[in-house]
Amino acid sequence: MQKVPVALGSRSYQIQIGTRLLAGIGPAYKALGLGGRAAIVTDRNVPGRYAATVVRSLRAAGVDTVLVTVPAGETAKSLKTVGACYDALASHRLERKSTLIALGGGVVGDLAGFVAATYLRGIPFIQVPTTLLSQVDSSVGGKTGVNLRAGKNLVGAFYQPRLVLCDLDTLRSLPPREFRAGLAEIIKYGIIYDAPLFRLLEQSMPRILRRETGILTRIIARSCEIKAEVVSQDETESGLRAILNFGHTIGHAIEATAGYGKYLHGEAISIGQVLAARLSNKLTGLGADESQRIRKLFQAAGLPVSIRLTAAHQRRLLEAMKLDKKVSAGEVKFVLAERIGSVKWGCRVPLELLDSTLAEAGG
Repeated sequence: MQKVPVALGSRSYQIQIGTRLLAGIGPAYKALGLGGRAAIVTDRNVPGRYAATVVRSLRAAGVDTVLVTVPAGETAKSLKTVGACYDALASHRLERKSTLIALGGGVVGDLAGFVAATYLRGIPFIQVPTTLLSQVDSSVGGKTGVNLRAGKNLVGAFYQPRLVLCDLDTLRSLPPREFRAGLAEIIKYGIIYDAPLFRLLEQSMPRILRRETGILTRIIARSCEIKAEVVSQDETESGLRAILNFGHTIGHAIEATAGYGKYLHGEAISIGQVLAARLSNKLTGLGADESQRIRKLFQAAGLPVSIRLTAAHQRRLLEAMKLDKKVSAGEVKFVLAERIGSVKWGCRVPLELLDSTLAEAGG
């Protein structure tokens, strides 16, 4: 098992990466000194055997455990579902010393984390991400939230977990499309922070797609290390943490305007990163050859790199970007690459250039 520390003073925690971790969650829970009651929040897409394993391990450790099941999919990340979770926790009489456990993908983690941050003004929670995307991204760093009709993650809180358990065994059951979607965030870490990681991904993609444990452990651990380093320096996204949004301004707008669920998050930000690389070539000096390497790596991972937009959809994309959390004084700011492994945040992009780049997004 590999362990990655997230250094945040009194709110520091550990990310554990390995196999057979679900069965060991009971002892890990007790080692944290948490209370004797816990609620597991999961969704209908998570294999029932995972929840059964977690419940069995916790109860064997003397933890009174209840299961709360929410609908699957991005549309479940809503205030309506949050309210249903509050009602379920209250009906099971969870108290401030109780703990919430998020078992599932990014939707479950974001939703359950927000519920934990706000129920009784905050109760402890543990992240148990079961998808590749959630293991390397949403479960780490303390961002929680839900969507509004106007846009993605517009309601939320920064709230750190007490522990993150990344059990690689859960990746075996992922459909190929979801597994590939998770690779989009790992590729992002190479682009924004670590050129050697990017080269490793270029060299190892066939092994990664075969889900070989050794290479998965290596790239997941490195991705978590990078996010932990960034979050430790800038927990609430007032500066450096903004680099984690490379490709996300456009990607989130694609998700919102296409209708949540048409594109998986990783698919939308794959397109967003390819378009951000094009903007970077024109504005921040990213070489044309490196822009092409970025596009080719996403293609090698089996991810989309283009989107055909009607004029009306393009207008909706621009409007959605203006609602992005990274907008300042009405101006959309972008993260752009200077080279693979180094990016700048807070970059202004002329509207006409953004417009022309979106117009060429289908090619």
